[in-house]
Amino acid sequence: MNKRTSRLLLGSTLAAVAATALIGCNKAPDNSATTNAPTASTGTTMGTDVSDSAITASVKSALLADDVVKGLDVQVETRKGTVQLSGFVDSQAQIDQAVVLTRAVSGVNYVENGITLKGGAGGMGAQMDDTAVTGRVKTALLADPDIKSLDISVLTSQGTVQLTGFVKNQAQIDKAAAIAGAAEGAKTVKNELMVKK
Repeated sequence: MNKRTSRLLLGSTLAAVAATALIGCNKAPDNSATTNAPTASTGTTMGTDVSDSAITASVKSALLADDVVKGLDVQVETRKGTVQLSGFVDSQAQIDQAVVLTRAVSGVNYVENGITLKGGAGGMGAQMDDTAVTGRVKTALLADPDIKSLDISVLTSQGTVQLTGFVKNQAQIDKAAAIAGAAEGAKTVKNELMVKK
């Protein structure tokens, strides 16, 4: 199976999952006081969470189907229609195309572009080192009780650790950056974390 076919298959699968999630929400309205009530911790409703998941799936599908972007190098997270793109790519054209494709997706209100150009060709050893650094950062974030690290995406390229996602407050952003910077092998930290609104 060639790359394009496998990308289209993966994109189609993601779109099917998003459609299934949306169909599940298409039921008669429940007039109880708790339906679609915002959760205390996040301020989002079940409908918002599903919409954000559908937007994320649609953006990922568009990126995967595009030959320029090669969507597997780009992370996508959505919160209340704000889409956060992150990752490391080879060219500015890939960054520009990813932003254009994301803006074209229905439901996207704003695109936060955190995609970074790779610093140059790294060998297998550099990729292994980056993987180890990412693992160290994720482990340290998981060990910290003050940070909900499952909402944080960690990517590393040539020692540059990129943090993306949505957290509760600025203190969590600062603490996550400090933890990432202290990880063995982390040269710099690109902190793209955002406070949940």
